[in-house]
Amino acid sequence: MNTAPHTPVMVNEVLDALSPRDGAIYVDATFGAGGYSVALLEAADCTVWGIDRDPVAISFGNQLEKKYHGRLTVLNGPFGDMVRLLGDVGVEKIDGIAFDLGVSSMQLDERARGFSFRADGPLDMRMNDTGATAADAVNELAEEELADIIYRYGEERRSRRIAKAIVELRKNTPITRTGQLARLVRGVVAKSKDGIDPATRTFQALRIYVNDELGELHRGLNAAETLLAPGGRLSVVSFHSLEDRQVKEFLRQRSGVAPKPSRHLPPEQADVPAATFKLLSRRAVKTTEAEADLNPRARSARMRAAERTSAPTSRAA
Repeated sequence: MNTAPHTPVMVNEVLDALSPRDGAIYVDATFGAGGYSVALLEAADCTVWGIDRDPVAISFGNQLEKKYHGRLTVLNGPFGDMVRLLGDVGVEKIDGIAFDLGVSSMQLDERARGFSFRADGPLDMRMNDTGATAADAVNELAEEELADIIYRYGEERRSRRIAKAIVELRKNTPITRTGQLARLVRGVVAKSKDGIDPATRTFQALRIYVNDELGELHRGLNAAETLLAPGGRLSVVSFHSLEDRQVKEFLRQRSGVAPKPSRHLPPEQADVPAATFKLLSRRAVKTTEAEADLNPRARSARMRAAERTSAPTSRAA
């Protein structure tokens, strides 16, 4: 394996946002199959540090390092820990960072990983190989907690009916396969007019819960703020509203475009920290129709990008 097996989503837009240059240091915070890393390395004589907690991605990255010897290194760990991971190898400041959030095509396509409702496999969904699985969650969590997870992370209006059905089924039969869970959800949730599989939102919710994806995103954005040098660029590609909303709010707060405190407050309460980011675009950049036609997964993609200012990081993570 010496090239990325797929074209990453919105790669041209990400490159435009990061504006790679010779001699610069970039981080591909969600390495996956290395698509963004390869694009950056081919665009400029730069150095790229990949980060991933998926052992399959690390194995692929170790092979790809041979092609870009001395310019690409892949680190094993969650991107929320990137300050420590990069600090351990002597990197304290970077010139750009890219995030491609959510589940990767490699993970979805491997039925043994248990991410997809389209093919039967073990109900796992872990992005690394440690910790509780999705099967542990559906078989052990209380009905109310399951309903809350499915509603909060999947925005599924039928969450309570789904949780009730899960609890009823597991009384007699443990739910250990993706096919079992997908059939259960399809029996509770009617097909939508847009053709989206009824199991989509429940699987998304369990994946986000199992991998603490929103907590990891919070830690990753704060780490990027710490690591980026003045003028460094941040690019985040997301695929659903929960991720995009969190990125949008982070950048609004950090760029000073969020609603200001009332001018009637005492001065010490009205003070706000200096902006640490400058938005490159007020609105999220959407994927092109041409790319969406070639890659259906890209249809829901949104990219937000910003440039680091020289203001010090002063907010609590």
